[in-house]
Amino acid sequence: MSDISNLGNKEVLAHNLRYYLKVSGKTASDVCSDLEITPSTFSDWMNAKKYPRIDNIEMLANYFGIKKSNLIEDFDQSKTIDETEILFSKYKDHLSDKDKMIIKTILEETKKEIDEELGED
Repeated sequence: MSDISNLGNKEVLAHNLRYYLKVSGKTASDVCSDLEITPSTFSDWMNAKKYPRIDNIEMLANYFGIKKSNLIEDFDQSKTIDETEILFSKYKDHLSDKDKMIIKTILEETKKEIDEELGED
């Protein structure tokens, strides 16, 4: 991941928006259509020409299933963003009962292992 620490607020947001589009599998057109944002406005955000109001940042964060800070703060996404969490959030309503049982079993086993490492019952 490139170092974005010297970028301004608009550039950081644009960088993070591109990242979340990629991770979510959404297109700019999808976001505009789903959130009723004009393509020119979204393009201005994506190209760091303008910075969205806080209500739009919150709307985008909710759309991607992330915190507002994930859009506006400069950080290395590869170290702070769990793509599994984003994918689960996106597809959880489409999981079969069997899929849910498998995930539940994995989580229960992982919790058990962590509890044992921490000496908890």
